[in-house]
Amino acid sequence: MSEVIIGPGGVDLEIWDARREADATRWAGVHAAWPAREVFAHPAYVRLFAGPRDEPLAAYARTEQGFVLYPFVLRPVDTPHLRDTLVCRDIISPYGYGGAFQHAVSDVEAKAFWHAFDGFCATRRVVSEFSRLSLFPDQRLAPPGPTEQKLMNVVCDLRATEDEMWREFDHKVRKNVNKARRSGVTIEVDLSGVGLDDFLRIYEGTMDRRRATAGFYFPRSFFQTIIDELPGQFVFFHARHDGRVVSTELVLVSGSHLYSFLGGTEQHAFGLRPNDLLKFEIMRWGRAQGRTRFVLGGGYQDGDGIFRYKRAFAPDGLLPFSVCGRVLDRVTYARLNSAHCREARRRDPSWAPSDEFFPEYRQPLPADPEDD
Repeated sequence: MSEVIIGPGGVDLEIWDARREADATRWAGVHAAWPAREVFAHPAYVRLFAGPRDEPLAAYARTEQGFVLYPFVLRPVDTPHLRDTLVCRDIISPYGYGGAFQHAVSDVEAKAFWHAFDGFCATRRVVSEFSRLSLFPDQRLAPPGPTEQKLMNVVCDLRATEDEMWREFDHKVRKNVNKARRSGVTIEVDLSGVGLDDFLRIYEGTMDRRRATAGFYFPRSFFQTIIDELPGQFVFFHARHDGRVVSTELVLVSGSHLYSFLGGTEQHAFGLRPNDLLKFEIMRWGRAQGRTRFVLGGGYQDGDGIFRYKRAFAPDGLLPFSVCGRVLDRVTYARLNSAHCREARRRDPSWAPSDEFFPEYRQPLPADPEDD
């Protein structure tokens, strides 16, 4: 049975666990009835980013005209140098665009929701909360903590005509699309994941070439879960040349939006410009399916090459990506930070915490000299 928190103003909170069948079924039912159907709020998606000791949860509140649905991962703070400080937890949103989603919720109801949610956090000894927020203000519930704008994201407006989208592209994009077509590149739409082997071959090769960190390497089971448990909310697009897949992209699909998720291109095929054609065909497909926006995302740093590449598809389609990090238990937060700092300086006396990392006590530690 799901946990229920009686809140003020008639806003009661249900806490659902995506690993409990009854909770996941109710959660998925609410999600399916929601016009936005944001993929980042689906229980199967949240489970993907919860470790064995984490809890993939959602806070749900029905309001007079609508509802709030807040998917999150509740994590134990249990690294060895912090474990003895205090038994506690923290919250993070799954990878992507999240935070608390809302539909037809008043300001009074929003305040009541957060009051009830903070009550839940107190019972679970939650120290801090970090959320990556939806790009679209109309579907997110304003968080109670301070928000910080990070990188700009590129969003293509699929409500434009195909000709209008084409004219908005930078000249180099139009040139590259035409070159790919002349070179014989064709695009396949894969709704079932039958091309997963080709996707993994190219994606993993791309990550190797970019010397990506371990966090960008997902096991095959990760993608298989998307295929098995998120039908209708993913599409693979494959670019072929001479019968071989040379560029590929996994796109996540919500009620109104498409999201460029993961993909790559074989290095030897760069000159064919298959990825430009791939992006254009994703837009054409999304428009035909009645979607309104295609989120290409941003770069790793402000104005880097990846961002400039994406911006060429929608020079005027920029939206700010924001995060919210808030401390719910300041005393415990300070104790955890102190313990983390002591351990980091034991390993490297010159270590200093970064102002950019939240929560501070989860910053990567220097290598331990005792392991040498």
